[in-house]
Amino acid sequence: MQRGSDRLSVHRDDEMKHELKDLLRSGHPTRTEEWYDPEPAADDDPEIWRGRVAPGSGGGTSLEAVRLELARLLGRGLFPAGPGELSNALRHGRASDALIEAVRRLPRSARYANVQELAEAMTVGRR
Repeated sequence: MQRGSDRLSVHRDDEMKHELKDLLRSGHPTRTEEWYDPEPAADDDPEIWRGRVAPGSGGGTSLEAVRLELARLLGRGLFPAGPGELSNALRHGRASDALIEAVRRLPRSARYANVQELAEAMTVGRR
């Protein structure tokens, strides 16, 4: 349903789609200014694109990848916290089951001041 408040008419929209169709399908950058194009991944970026990060999963998960995933899922205001609080926060953040289980396996009496300490506790001894 069209409300009539569009900037362009239906015919002009179709013309523009036709004009851009080949350019978009070419696979080349569509912008003339190079700085607008997305930057490719660097060689030293953590490889979390393969799937969810899970320490101890046998995939040789690095400290950096675990820390990045935990920082993405947990906020700063949560720390200092113990494994129980952290696993609840991860569950609410829809983390993978493997990551939640790895946090639950940590000593119950431990307290972590930040994501770095938590990631180190999860990866040290598992490499």
